Formats: sequence, structure tokens, C-alpha cells
Amino acid sequence: MGAALKKADTAFLNGEFPVGCVIVLDNRIIADSSRKGISGKKKRFSEIDHAEILCLKKIENMDISYDLSKAVLFCTMEPCLMCYGAIILSGIKTIVYAYEDAMGGGTNCNLDQLPFLYKNSNIKVVSGIMRENSLALFYKFFNKKGNKYWKNSFLEKYTLKQAGKK
Repeated sequence: MGAALKKADTAFLNGEFPVGCVIVLDNRIIADSSRKGISGKKKRFSEIDHAEILCLKKIENMDISYDLSKAVLFCTMEPCLMCYGAIILSGIKTIVYAYEDAMGGGTNCNLDQLPFLYKNSNIKVVSGIMRENSLALFYKFFNKKGNKYWKNSFLEKYTLKQAGKK
């Protein structure tokens, strides 16, 4: 999780939403990435360039084939529904995340209500690992002057309230 937090910190320093992701196999990082798509002068924020998706794309573009069923994905924020679905489809069987996405997290979905492919994914989710470190980074992000991403959202309010409980 420490490596994912470093990626998140780099994202923050680059004006991006502070989500970092690493995929580990045999105690070795095989892919890493961070959130993109909110910095710069764009008319719209990108809601596709999530750290998890970019990490999976890196693996997809490698010349080496990995057995991802033995890999672990570490992320500083709970994956959204899009990312959760992509992780399941990739074959990764374990997700570890730091900070819950109270507004858009997807890992609490009841997979039993979904079609066979998702229902039988047997994915394991571990939450809260280094949560305080990740929370501190999101707190800094939401307090950053000029930030407009998810301004006044439920996630911002939740994060500020969580950080105030420390």
C-alpha cells in the first residue's frame, strides 16, 4: 500500500485526484499508476482515467503474460463500479484498498445478484489498510485552493468530516 500511496501523492502534486494503484505479483510490482484527467485546462474532467483502469491497461500492453489470479491490486481509494468490474474481468482475485469511497465505491455490491461471470468471481476485498494516510491525502486535496473536482460533493463533505474525527 505504501507504493500506491506514493503514486497518489505524485498525482496530488500534479493537480490530480490523489488515487494511486499498484498491482503486485510474487511480491513484485508489475504495474502502477495514478489517477489522471482532472488537471489542466479542460472543459470536462475525465471520468475514465482512473488509477485502476490505467494500471490494468499497462498490463494489457505488456509483452509478458501474467496469471493475474495470483496478483493483488492495492489502491488508495475503494474502486468505483467501473473499476471493480474491470478488476473482476481481469482475473485479479484480491483487492486491497485504503480509504472507502462513500460516494461511489463499488466493492459492497451484492455480486450474487449479477450474472454468472461476476457472481462466481470469488474476489476478496480487504479495506482500511493505511486508511489514515490516504484520508490525510484526500483531506489535503479537498482543502487545496482552487480545487473544483467534486467540490461540495458528498465525498468532500464525508472526507472533511472523517478527517475532523481524528
